Amino acid sequence: MSTYQGQATTQGFGGVKAITGFFREHVRQYGMLIALIAITLFFQIVTHGTLLQPLNITNLILQNSYIVVMALGMLLVIVAGHIDLSVGSVAAFTGAVAAVMMVQYDLHPILAILACLLLGAAIGAVQGFWVAYMKIPAFIVTLAGMLVFRGLTLVFLQGQSIGPFPVSFQRISSGFIPDLGPAALHISTLVIGLLISVVLVYLDIRARNNQRKFNFAVSPFPLFILKNLAIVAAIMALCYLMASYKGLPNVLILLFVLIAFYTFVTDRTVIGRRIYALGGNEKAAKLSGVHTARLTFYAFVNMGVMAGLAGMIFAARLNAATPKAGNGFELDVIAACFIGGASASGGVGTVIGAVIGAFVMGVMNNGMSIVGIGVDWQQAIKGLVLLFAVFFDVYNKNKA
Repeated sequence: MSTYQGQATTQGFGGVKAITGFFREHVRQYGMLIALIAITLFFQIVTHGTLLQPLNITNLILQNSYIVVMALGMLLVIVAGHIDLSVGSVAAFTGAVAAVMMVQYDLHPILAILACLLLGAAIGAVQGFWVAYMKIPAFIVTLAGMLVFRGLTLVFLQGQSIGPFPVSFQRISSGFIPDLGPAALHISTLVIGLLISVVLVYLDIRARNNQRKFNFAVSPFPLFILKNLAIVAAIMALCYLMASYKGLPNVLILLFVLIAFYTFVTDRTVIGRRIYALGGNEKAAKLSGVHTARLTFYAFVNMGVMAGLAGMIFAARLNAATPKAGNGFELDVIAACFIGGASASGGVGTVIGAVIGAFVMGVMNNGMSIVGIGVDWQQAIKGLVLLFAVFFDVYNKNKA
């Protein structure tokens, strides 16, 4: 326990000094959240309010849904101390396979989805085998995978787009949750927002009580209240905006379920803790009895499943599988994880951080497009943001 934590625990974390000290010690955790809020406010001003219009918020969620899905898988790979450059090509390939099965062979969408998830798992298993058991660097294996599956995508599609998909499949990405009844606002959206707010506040209170029970350091009480009020206000504001349009997109509900699941896995399960131990110090983890090769293998299998799911979400949004689908996805996904606080050396990173990183990239892309900044300058600016995020990580690590 640090000197600050010991003093703050004794004093009950009261006063301004305790709050500023807490922020100083948790700058890595809250830094990018503050940056996301600042970037959002900046583009809200320069776009004259267009950024946070209900229609644009919906587009922002749909445009970044597949990036968030892949970022959840990539986070575990990066935390384990590896990288995956093939995710964009794997997403394109699974989308192409889904199109062939549903459009050309009339396979039921549910069966096609299950088949593509299994295909993604198989691809991840093959790449994970070479990395985990053959000890070939992940950079080389996944670079080869990027080339292989990009080529196979062209083979499957024969250089042409395939579509349209069945309506039921399109609803994965373009559908909205049904409403409880006719009204000016989408009542179901408001009810879901209220339920999510209550659950999050309850979980935060329970976690704080458990920390106090075992004499762990907790955040200052004023900051705890302010944080929960801000969370509830943000959720209800978002739900109100969405309720004034068409409600919550189906894909947002899927994202919420995935985020909750991966947060639970990384924070509350043995396998999650072992992945962090693997990335922090592989030799120490192995000497402690952790099956490091097996964990690495599982991380790549999981990444394959997430890439497959993201590929189908992207294809459903376009309503077609295209040869150029997934181009550059791997860069946005990796950038999202690093911007969200994941360490390039492994062992550090959070699910919420990866999600925040994905939306930092998404808000920047969307805001710059609305303002009229060209794609060339967008790429340059995103590169600088990524460089600064990694520098911030290295600076804090050296300072500690």
